[in-house]
Amino acid sequence: MINIRKNAGFSLIEVLITMVIILVGLLSIAALQAKAQIAEFESYQRAQGLIMMSDIIDRMLLNKEAISCFEITNNTTSGTPYMGAAGASHMGTPACAASTTEYNNLADANLTYLDNLLKGAAETSGGGADVGAMIGARACVTYDNTTEIDSQPGTGLYTVVVTWQALAALSAPTANCANGLYGNENMRRAVSTRFRVADLY
Repeated sequence: MINIRKNAGFSLIEVLITMVIILVGLLSIAALQAKAQIAEFESYQRAQGLIMMSDIIDRMLLNKEAISCFEITNNTTSGTPYMGAAGASHMGTPACAASTTEYNNLADANLTYLDNLLKGAAETSGGGADVGAMIGARACVTYDNTTEIDSQPGTGLYTVVVTWQALAALSAPTANCANGLYGNENMRRAVSTRFRVADLY
């Protein structure tokens, strides 16, 4: 009887310790789930950015006769002007004048279409807001005439950069597009590629 009385309440302490351990484990799982959701959304935005970048390149190649109208970004340091989210450095209304009226109108229509896609026009919410793009999506297109082959116009390298707002800070991207418009540069994400237009004629 004496031994039983001395051990009374010991099981209650074990139960309390077990509950604390379980609580810590559950909180860790909740934190991990939150990070997993952020990582999943970041991955989704990157996939959307790659699709958008590919679409821009395709439309440029389909408008070779007026491809110079896609060279919207002339400040390669700040990455402006750009297509997409509104701002003081937005490209504005396209006004292509590189070729015939037909080709110019086609280039303007494609630039407007891409601009609207970056603003999320591909999908709307129940309230009518555009939600079909990455957060703060923007795109820059530059042309490097120093890379022209035998100084032939149009043979240089084009650079397409698509950028957007991240949910978690990482290292700042090296590709310049809409720099400084996302607060901390470590919150800016970007995908980019360079290509040269083939002359098959």
